[in-house]
Amino acid sequence: MKKERAGKSVKQLSGKLAYYSFHPSKLPPIPEIEIDSELTEKLIKAYRVLAILDDRAMHIPNIDLFISMYVQKEALLSSQIEGTQATLEDIFNPNISENINLDVDDVINYIKATKYAIQRLDTLPLCSRLLLETHEVLLSGVRGREKNPGEFRKSQNWIGGAGSTIKTARYIPPDVIYMQEALSDLEKYINTDGGLDDLIKIALIHYQFETIHPFLDGNGRVGRLLIVLYLLEKKVIKTPSLYLSFYLKENRIEYYDRMTAVRESGDYEQWVKFFIEGIYVSGQSAIETADELIALRNSNLERLEAENYTKRTHETMIKVFGYLEAHPIIEIGKTAKDLSLSYNTVASAVSRFEALGTLSLVNKQDRNKVYSYNDYISILRSGTELVAQ
Repeated sequence: MKKERAGKSVKQLSGKLAYYSFHPSKLPPIPEIEIDSELTEKLIKAYRVLAILDDRAMHIPNIDLFISMYVQKEALLSSQIEGTQATLEDIFNPNISENINLDVDDVINYIKATKYAIQRLDTLPLCSRLLLETHEVLLSGVRGREKNPGEFRKSQNWIGGAGSTIKTARYIPPDVIYMQEALSDLEKYINTDGGLDDLIKIALIHYQFETIHPFLDGNGRVGRLLIVLYLLEKKVIKTPSLYLSFYLKENRIEYYDRMTAVRESGDYEQWVKFFIEGIYVSGQSAIETADELIALRNSNLERLEAENYTKRTHETMIKVFGYLEAHPIIEIGKTAKDLSLSYNTVASAVSRFEALGTLSLVNKQDRNKVYSYNDYISILRSGTELVAQ
């Protein structure tokens, strides 16, 4: 395998200031991707699980709600890969707008950027303009806002640990001029039909985007969002319910090492196999999550039906339950306002949900009591737990 199949290192500056940046080759790779029996089997498994996931989505009573919850989990996981210290409970906090927390703000912006990008696909193809607009939403008003939100970089960047310099960097992306050329080539490749299978193609596109590293900040998050945007545009998936960040977070070191191996040896095949295994694992996880949420919903509705409530009380309970599925941590006053119900009406419904075991009290601050729908959060929490540093 030719060492320069994936690109080459190019000397920048001279003397003591000299360094080498990496100039990636155009896609698709030459020689072309070898599709052996192992890769074929991984593709078959991945497509099978995606078909099941799409079928499951058709049977979820409120698919938009499920997707919204999943987007929030994905935003958290993708941000955690970048070192953000936030939890699922932080994201669901009913008083989130009053709490100044930069980590949580990063995740909230990622949620906004994801929803924006998915909606924008209705009016714009997957292109540099869409990525720039998404990047602007991602970084506006949070950490990184000084890193030119909505603009490709105009200076050299590099990847390394905290305090690293261009001399100690783990990886140095292409210089600005070559970056612009590489981005143009990538945009054409994204929008060229035919050739490789779409799952292989998005594996290559994600790798190429991360290798080009076109932003001063937010490359990882935009690059992971690019995966679902591509699969949606190519109609590989029907709903945005497949996200790879859980898999990539669990295999973070391998994730970076396998991309590095492409640059160093031109071995795209090992990266593609790793990535498509991630599609399969992530699809399986999404199916299991959907099944658990459907089962939990049905169980709770059956318990509500079994109670001997008056018609009016039953209607209120159903209304509050619907709110819980969108806001699994609630504060009575805010819930009452959002549902246009009286404080006492919501308080009574919450007490009944407590008695049923659906809600648990989180704090006891008089009229600002906060309650948690623990079973629901428990299903979504998997993989989002913070590991002690």
